[in-house]
Amino acid sequence: MNYRSDIERCIEFIEANIKEELIPENIASLAGYSLYHFCRVFQACMEMPIMEYIRKRRLSLAAVEFFKGRKIIDIAADYGFVTQSGFTKAFRKEYGYNPTQYTARMAGVRDYLAGEHFTIEFGGYLMKPSMITKSSFKIAGYGIKTTIADGSYTKDVSAFWNNYDTNGWENKMYAQLQPPKHGEVGICVPDSKDSGNLIYLLGVIVDNFDKVTPEMITLEVPEATYAVFTTPPVDVTAIGKDGQPNEEDFPKVIGQTWKYIFEEWFATSGYEYDESKLDFEFYDERCHFRPDTVMEIYVPVLAKK
Repeated sequence: MNYRSDIERCIEFIEANIKEELIPENIASLAGYSLYHFCRVFQACMEMPIMEYIRKRRLSLAAVEFFKGRKIIDIAADYGFVTQSGFTKAFRKEYGYNPTQYTARMAGVRDYLAGEHFTIEFGGYLMKPSMITKSSFKIAGYGIKTTIADGSYTKDVSAFWNNYDTNGWENKMYAQLQPPKHGEVGICVPDSKDSGNLIYLLGVIVDNFDKVTPEMITLEVPEATYAVFTTPPVDVTAIGKDGQPNEEDFPKVIGQTWKYIFEEWFATSGYEYDESKLDFEFYDERCHFRPDTVMEIYVPVLAKK
């Protein structure tokens, strides 16, 4: 299974139909994936949700149109914006200027694709997973409902983690559930394969659900064979120029590891993703403010036929 070529084929389709109505379900069907799996793979490879990518490309191409002397209202309509004001608002949010200001300040026309992309320099670090078969297990903890096709997933999960820290849910969870071992599982559970809706759960592995409180969410994860990746170590104790600990590189490394898995590892691994199972992230004592902070990514796999 070559995820990189599949995503490139979808990108070509998006580019060819950028002025048409683009629906995630149709693009997922083109790739031959369920909507949920396609959105996960696309976000890992492109580092943004599918609909955010489409929005950014439309605004990028619209910016080029300004230099052809076309009216803003016509450009907005071409790229699927219902009103000129809606287009102007989206453009200002993306570029920091309204279309007229942008045109005046640009010395030349540039294709723009937002964001500086953080790249892992693996150096001598060998990104080689261990292969394990893990029996079914139970998780209990806190979670939220969100959707993965647009930008909601990233924002919602980020807000959830902030609330998780602010509300002291980690301490409450350990005190209430008393799990046999330390370690939190971050896992996405789709409503269905044909829906972009899902529940993001952050919890601990428990023997049973006897101590679960009403506000908690429970899940039984089925037995599966996993490729287990350990992220390259990051020194989160290092103090940056702003005088604050280095807390940004760790999530960036996690994102880049997911990107590596789908873009590079699967292509030559002899395995394919097992869509009937669930992938998850595992955070234990090795990610608690250390100079060699790491975590693990569990990817369900099947041997290629």
